[in-house]
Parts: sequence; C-alpha cells; structure tokens
Amino acid sequence: MSTGPDSFSASLPLAGVRVIELCNVAAGPFCGMLLADMGADLIKVENPNGGDTLRSWPPISDGYSENFASLNRNKRSVTLDLKNPADLVKFKTLIQTADVLIENNRPGVMDRLGVGYGMLKEINPQLVMASISAYGQTGPRAAEGGFDLTVQAMSGIMSVTGEPGGAPVKCGVPLADFSAGLYAAFSVVCALRAAQSTGKGAHIDVPMLGATLGIAALQTSEYFGSGKDPVKLGSAHPRNAPYQVFKCRDGYFGMAAGNNALWAAVCEVVDQPAWVVDPRFLNPTLRAQNQDVLRQMLENLFMQADADVWLARFRAAGVPCAPINTYSQVLDDEQVKHMQWVKDITLPNGVKTQTFGSPVQFDGKAMPIRLSPPALGEHNDEVFGG
Repeated sequence: MSTGPDSFSASLPLAGVRVIELCNVAAGPFCGMLLADMGADLIKVENPNGGDTLRSWPPISDGYSENFASLNRNKRSVTLDLKNPADLVKFKTLIQTADVLIENNRPGVMDRLGVGYGMLKEINPQLVMASISAYGQTGPRAAEGGFDLTVQAMSGIMSVTGEPGGAPVKCGVPLADFSAGLYAAFSVVCALRAAQSTGKGAHIDVPMLGATLGIAALQTSEYFGSGKDPVKLGSAHPRNAPYQVFKCRDGYFGMAAGNNALWAAVCEVVDQPAWVVDPRFLNPTLRAQNQDVLRQMLENLFMQADADVWLARFRAAGVPCAPINTYSQVLDDEQVKHMQWVKDITLPNGVKTQTFGSPVQFDGKAMPIRLSPPALGEHNDEVFGG
C-alpha cells in the first residue's frame, strides 16, 4: 500500500539504502521501522516456522497481530532458515546487495550460524551491522539474555519508578527496548555516512542496558554529584516543584512550573501572592525540598474545582499543564489529529485498522506509509526472483 506520492517517497533521506533486518519482537524491529520510515528498502528476514515471534502477540485481528503491524510497516518479508545451507547462501547473496544489517540475537548466535560480522564484511566490506543485545557483545554478562522487564530492573529504572515505599514497578512503556532501537537507528545512520566516505563498514554494538542508562542521564548525574541513589518520587521531581500530578475535585491533572516566573504565575492563578515570597518557596531547589507541604497547600485549593477548570486557568496563564489521558483520549486529541499521526492501514488479511505513524516531518511533510505490514514471506518471489 502506498499512501505518499512517488516523488516524495523517492526523495526520502534513506531512499536507495538497503537494510536487512534479522530481528524479533521490539528493539530490532523498531530500529528497522525507523530506517524504513525514512525511505530505506527494508527486507525483513524471518524463519519460515512462524516468523518474528511478535506475530503471535495479541490483539489478533483475523489471524494478524496488530502489535506486529505497529512495528513492521514499510518492510518486505522473506523467509529463510539460516540452518539450511541453501537458505544460508540466499542470505549471503542478500548481504552482498545490502548497506545495513540489523540483528538482535544473543551474542555468538550469528557467528555460530556462519553470518557473524567477521565473515560478512569479507563479502561486503561496506556493510554496517548493528547488533542489539541485552548487555553487549562482550563482557561478563554478554551471554545473558534479557527482555525489557529484566533490563528495566537491572538498569535502575525500577528503583525510581512508582510511589515512595511501593513495590518495584516497570515503566508501562518498554523503555529499554525502544531506547535501544533509537540508539541503533541513530548509530546506523552515522556509520552509513562514514562507510560512504571511507568504503569501510562497521559493527555497531548496541546494549539495551547501556541505552537505558544513557537516557537516565539526570539520575546517573544525581548519583555522581551527590553520592546518593535517586529514589522513587511518584510523579514528583527531585529538583523542581511544583512539578507533578495533583489531585483535584474530580480526579488528577499534571502541572509543571519549572522556574520562578512560572511559579509566580501559579501563585496568581490560585490567588496566593504571598507564596511568591514565602522563604520555603523562593527558588526551584527550595520548593523541591518542601514539595510535600507545597503539594498539600496546592491540593487544598485544587479540590475546589474540576481538572478542566484548573487546566483552562493554567493554560491561560502560560503554565505547562495536561490532563491524565488514557491512550484513547490522547489519540483523539486535537494536536494528534492536526499532525495526522494516526494513519489508516490495511493488513494482509484485508482487515482495515489504524496505526501511529512516524511523528517526524520534513519540510512540513510526514513520512509516508509506503508498504503495509507484510504477511510472513509475502515478498519471497519479489526479492529472490530478482
């Protein structure tokens, strides 16, 4: 399915770049989709016995996984069993035509299959290969497997997520998977530029643990600077206040006054001008140190009206604020509609559904969905026939 004009598709940043994806579930396929959204010709290599395991994840619409669809648009699917000598030859032939290979097997698996980077660069010296794993290609934990849950536990994310004193909880969004996918896609594009100028490819090692620590810069720097572990604060911020979710008459809303000017605007909205000069609240650091009492003072006032009332008042005053949305609510938001992020797609079985497309625009134009998510092996003839 093509939804964008051919001229625009041909002008996408990665048009003409061929990417081979040998991945399952989330981190690798997300990386591949990011590259495919930018115009790369992405060929997804799947095992003929079931393919990417994400294909079995619900919700299932007439036999097709919508989870799988959300990470595999703009891709072509072929099936190969790399333990089969004939299929291994086909895979290596594909590699000869490729600019990039993405894989998220455990370290050592590609070498055992005979398609490790050392071998592949002999047949394609310019190949950029990105290997995504739980802990990295080398080191004492390299052989350990990992999923988003275990990496969130290992990385410290669970130690700062949830309410003070509560049991460990993971972030509801799989941060470890998707941060690794983002790092991998960024690194691939950087390595491609170098390969085009030098003629030499690279093997990129993308550990999920490292990527997850990389996006925790504020937490790691808090530890390095203070010698103390960051702790759970619920929705609050360790260095700023008011900057959290607040209870009001009909529920909750989020509000973030991250500097003194915004704090003064908050005091004006709640009609408490004396709070501006209260010694406990003179700057963000003091407000953070006293945020428990500050939250209670604010919530005593917020209980007098519903969330929509307070959101309207804070927006009028220029104070960042937001409702606590469900996904059905945010996907129906006026900004999401304006940006046209929700796209109609048709699955291989004919089921019409929707997906969240690329949020990025180039010169005011969104990345098109050029290909619907593929059926398993849908493009065998198209790819191998040529």
